[in-house]
Amino acid sequence: MGSDAGSGKNSSPPPGSPIERPLDPRGFAALSGVSRETLARLEAYAELLVRWSARINLVGANTLGDLWRRHFLDSAQLFTHVPQGTQSLIDLGSGAGFPGLVLAISGVPGVELIEADARKCAFLREVARVAAAPVIIRNARIEAVPPHIADVVTARGCAPLDRLLVLAQPFIGPDTVCVFPKGERAREELTAAEQAWTMDATFHESCTDRRGVILCLRRVARHERCGSR
Repeated sequence: MGSDAGSGKNSSPPPGSPIERPLDPRGFAALSGVSRETLARLEAYAELLVRWSARINLVGANTLGDLWRRHFLDSAQLFTHVPQGTQSLIDLGSGAGFPGLVLAISGVPGVELIEADARKCAFLREVARVAAAPVIIRNARIEAVPPHIADVVTARGCAPLDRLLVLAQPFIGPDTVCVFPKGERAREELTAAEQAWTMDATFHESCTDRRGVILCLRRVARHERCGSR
């Protein structure tokens, strides 16, 4: 697992670091602990990801060679940070479905994917159909979605933390937990965000990027003097 890290969907190994062999589905299952049934559904997802990526830009082309680590494991590791009893999760700027769709297939209930790109939404619908994932897909800008509180809010590579919290604010209640994978500038982003927000923050190592962290936020609130945007 890794150390502190900032935004970025597809980080690459630090210069001079040993090159890891691509992770295969069996290796992913061993690290994530998913069932054979769940793995089969994720394999169908992976097949669609490769096929559709030839037509539309879903993820970085240079990440497809190690998609089980860079995308599936990177998303699945968030599962342990989703509180027991969670009934709703909103994934902001879902893109190709990471992490929200992976979490839904892994068993998180009430997952809602928000994505503005209609082509990516078509992909998400096809994956949800093939993988039998009970998700809500909203083809809209985050700012256009009516406010409603979720138990958990996630986002991967969506925006720096100060901007991300503004986007997430309509979905955050007193008990909401935000689970954000971040890169090497995570602590800098947190310091910047604390100029306008109060929160209880914890950093957890990433098992897919030695520079990365999973940033978990609780009791998120905007400073009164900052007002609302």
